[in-house]
Formats: sequence, structure tokens, C-alpha cells
Amino acid sequence: MAASQPATGQNPRTLLAIALFKLVKGILLIAVGIGALKLLHKDVAQTVLHWIDVLRVDPNNRFIHGLLNRAFTISPKQIEATSIGTFVYAGLLLTEGTGLLLHKRWAEYFTIITTGGLVPLELYELREHVTAAKIGVLVVNVAIVVYLVARVRKKKFSVA
Repeated sequence: MAASQPATGQNPRTLLAIALFKLVKGILLIAVGIGALKLLHKDVAQTVLHWIDVLRVDPNNRFIHGLLNRAFTISPKQIEATSIGTFVYAGLLLTEGTGLLLHKRWAEYFTIITTGGLVPLELYELREHVTAAKIGVLVVNVAIVVYLVARVRKKKFSVA
């Protein structure tokens, strides 16, 4: 058996792809959290209007109009809570990704639990409003859980 091939016979590239996916999401969330903190002591609505002007976006566009309505009503407490939640979730993703990258068994279980635990929330969100992005996220997360459950089960039976 080759040293790079795990005892389960499963392709290690899939596990690497999942690990990198989790790490990239974690890093992006850290950037979002930092961005939210930078908005903490600024006028959010004014900042959004500035970026709409810089990007030359039509402020009468219904999506931009919805964004503006939210920007005018967001409070510093909401920004703070959002940044805290973003950093916590980023830490979770970085833990999963690092553990999977290092081929730690606990990381496989941890990822199954945390990713699988979010599936009901994703289904609820999908029921409220169907979008291609939400469907895509659900499909990717279910695929990750199914892959890792099969991997863990195969390892469990190959050790015995």
C-alpha cells in the first residue's frame, strides 16, 4: 500500500478539498468580521451610499434599495453581534479545516456534527426563500456529511 493512500482506500484529494473549502470559508469570514468591526464607529448608511457611488450602481435597483433600507436601520449592537458571530463561526471552520488537513479522526467527527447540524437550518431557510445559492450550499454540505460518514464508517470497519 502506498504511503500517501489512506488505509480506507478512499481518495485523499476529496478530504483535502473539504479541508481547503473549510479553511477558505474561515479566512473569508475573518475578513467579513474585520469589515464589520471597521463599520462599528462609522455611519453604515453613509458607507453603503459611498460604495454605491464608487461602484456606479443604480440606487433605485430593488436589491440596492433593500440594502439601503437595512443599512439605515442597523445599530452598533447589531454590528457587534454580527462580528462576534462571524469570528466564532470562522474559528469553527478553521478548526475543522486544520483538523481535516492534518487527517485527524476527531476532525471528521467534528465536521460531521457541525456541518450536519446546520442542514436543518439550511432547509428552513430554503423553505422560507428558495435561491440557487441556498440550494448549492445545502447540496455541498450534504455531500460533505455523506462523504465523511462513509469515510468514518469504512475506517471503523477496516480497523475491527
